[in-house]
Amino acid sequence: MLIPALAIGLLAAPASVVVKAGVLLDGSGGAPRRDQVIVIEGERIRAVGSALPVPEGATVIDLSRATVLPGLIDAHTHLFLQGEDPAEGGYDGNILQQGLAYRAARATVAARRALDQGFTTIRDLGTEGAGYGDVGIREAIERGHIPGPRLFVATLGISTTGGYPLEGYAPEIALPKGVAIVDGPVEARKAAREQIEKGADWIKVYMTHRSWVDKEGRLVSQPTLTVEELAAIVDEAHGNGKRVACHAYGGIGLHRALDGRCDSIEHGLDLDDAAIAQMVRQGTWYCPTIGIYYTDWAPETTGAGRRDRARAALHEPSFRKALKAGVKIAFGTDTGGAPWTSSIAAEFAPMVRLGMSPAEAIRAATSAAADMLGARGELGVVAPGAFADLVAVSGDPLADVGILEHVGFVMKGGRVVRDSSSSR
Repeated sequence: MLIPALAIGLLAAPASVVVKAGVLLDGSGGAPRRDQVIVIEGERIRAVGSALPVPEGATVIDLSRATVLPGLIDAHTHLFLQGEDPAEGGYDGNILQQGLAYRAARATVAARRALDQGFTTIRDLGTEGAGYGDVGIREAIERGHIPGPRLFVATLGISTTGGYPLEGYAPEIALPKGVAIVDGPVEARKAAREQIEKGADWIKVYMTHRSWVDKEGRLVSQPTLTVEELAAIVDEAHGNGKRVACHAYGGIGLHRALDGRCDSIEHGLDLDDAAIAQMVRQGTWYCPTIGIYYTDWAPETTGAGRRDRARAALHEPSFRKALKAGVKIAFGTDTGGAPWTSSIAAEFAPMVRLGMSPAEAIRAATSAAADMLGARGELGVVAPGAFADLVAVSGDPLADVGILEHVGFVMKGGRVVRDSSSSR
């Protein structure tokens, strides 16, 4: 079969490339290393060290005035969402007004935006009514038809009756949903099987739905699946070598997620001490997505406004306690819930503000996130055998983590996909 010229250009990497790094942060969390040479063959790194010989005929990329890091990983995105702009119909408009081809076209642009910002890998947690479109985007990237990050996809997502939009319409109207709806362990297991069969890398489960502030001023989150329903999904996923991510804000739904032995808690706005202890004991990952909860607050005199402020107020101490207790934390943004035109790397700032060192925050978006994805040693590190996914910035992100919002050089699989003079 003939491969289009565009695809050849996207797939092919020079046989041998040498990158000269002025400063190298290799993703392990160790000390910066100066004047390093990274030798790349094909898609992978062959050697890293100082004063390594340059193979004959190799292409040399001089980043001796830049800081080089592994390609970054955003472990919570939604390519098929675009910020839920009310002027474009909000969340409901995605499903009721926008066709799948239109949404796929915009998802393609979103994937390129992520790559251009230095995020060479993303875990995309649900298409929100676009079916298995993420599998198609992943395949198009892997085959070289379009540029984009390495994708780990979760396809439809799973919740229960009464546990997900679309909602609020006349009760006699049968509405499509943004996820697969299940009730009972048998339906839950079947949904997991269907999604795995059709290409899911992860299973995404919504363990809480609506949230509100009660009369005592406490944030309450509606639970969805039972422990038995989630346990069936987890059992099926783990049996197939897949992992389960649980959207859970707090309360009953969060504890059910942990009792059902999910692999990651998404958001985790209200982590009590028992939940944190259980996460440490079970090795559950925490993907907090902090920044998104400071956007688009409703007026503070409204119920929605009180809810929005309560979410942020609880999230901060939850993150601090989880960090102090040693919960495993992976970088994630929920981009898609926020527009893809926003800076993905802006998430580093609140992580540092709430107690992480810049080195810890960078590790959360490199080797730690790779561990969560089951790709230890292949992604998130600059080391022999890893994929040659590299980014470079001018300046020192350990002194100012905001520098990562201005990535000037991006390489994925040994191929340069972005290069600006600022990284040289």
